[in-house]
Amino acid sequence: MSLHDTAIVGFAETKIVEKSDRDVWELGAEILETLLERTGFEKGEIDGLLLSSSMTGASNAFWSQTTADQLGLELDFCQTVDIGGCSPLGALARAAAAIDAGLCTTALLLYADTQAAENNFRMRAFHSEWTIPYGLLGAPAAFGLLSRRYEHQFGLDYAALGKLAVAQRQHALLNDNACEKLRKPITVEDYLNSRMIADPIRLLDSVMICDGASGLLVTNRRRAEQKGFTKVVVPVGYGERTNFRWDESIVDVTETGHSVAGKRAFAAAGLGPRDVCSFHPYDDFIIAIMMQLEMLGFCKHGQGCDFIKENDFTYTGNLPLNTGGGQISAGQTGLAGGGTNLIEGVRQLFGEGGPRQVKDTKNALVTGIGGIPYARNWTTSAVMILTPNA
Repeated sequence: MSLHDTAIVGFAETKIVEKSDRDVWELGAEILETLLERTGFEKGEIDGLLLSSSMTGASNAFWSQTTADQLGLELDFCQTVDIGGCSPLGALARAAAAIDAGLCTTALLLYADTQAAENNFRMRAFHSEWTIPYGLLGAPAAFGLLSRRYEHQFGLDYAALGKLAVAQRQHALLNDNACEKLRKPITVEDYLNSRMIADPIRLLDSVMICDGASGLLVTNRRRAEQKGFTKVVVPVGYGERTNFRWDESIVDVTETGHSVAGKRAFAAAGLGPRDVCSFHPYDDFIIAIMMQLEMLGFCKHGQGCDFIKENDFTYTGNLPLNTGGGQISAGQTGLAGGGTNLIEGVRQLFGEGGPRQVKDTKNALVTGIGGIPYARNWTTSAVMILTPNA
């Protein structure tokens, strides 16, 4: 299988900052330089480039080519993956497919965005007709409606959600790359008393848009062995679903495509939810974490709060959660934000988590969320399972 033949030989990440004074390509160059130093690869050996979506480059129809030019890369394969917060995972899956097909041999996966400093996003599709005129102006409002619907159906224990926020913040305190503004301890009471943004979404439910970059260097297992790598990280399962239940006129917005993508990823990896050693879900809002726990089968639909109360999500607990702080407590680097949790999962499997290193590194589960559609659940859901030296 192409996924199992893929080797992640290096990872890199910049400091996440509230607003960068550096160009997005300067951040990309730092990632490239770090990966070359870390792995010993020569720049000329890189013949593939896959980028995540980027608010910085949103209006540039030639974003991947321009980035390749800025970084001085001559390539056989080049692509921007534009499935929102799922793009970093999607880029890794597509890189595996490209390498397996012989389209390239070694790929740079670059997740960079300076959205806070330069946002070229142009809203289209349903927004101007169906949401903006009615005051639904962004993700907090959408998640506010989603939270209210979940609460209506199942009830919602906000203190349980606060437990997730506190666990991630504790991890951010141990992460030097996390945005400094967010590296402050919080309690469940702080979460419950934080300012209301879009009822019932609180300030401490929400991500803060930041600038930063991360990346991976990926090749095939045989080449990694030839280069002398004794430790690599391998993607062993992947699932992706876009427009989940789109053919139905009315859907349950508390259900998402992670239920389908998760089953595919677990089946490919030969694992189940109980086997997961660390969990790195896409976390633009706290309730998204709980919903993914349900959709991935950690607990039944509607029982997420009870599951949260019964488990320990700290890095020393039974289900370590976003051990770098996640996007909510490390900062969301625009549309490259999904790379933050992916890089953390890879870091843990390399055993380089430092003061937040988890004990069990047999695998890591990483997810993505891409897009908030009108009157539907998330546009794209992605799930990936990683193991060391599988």
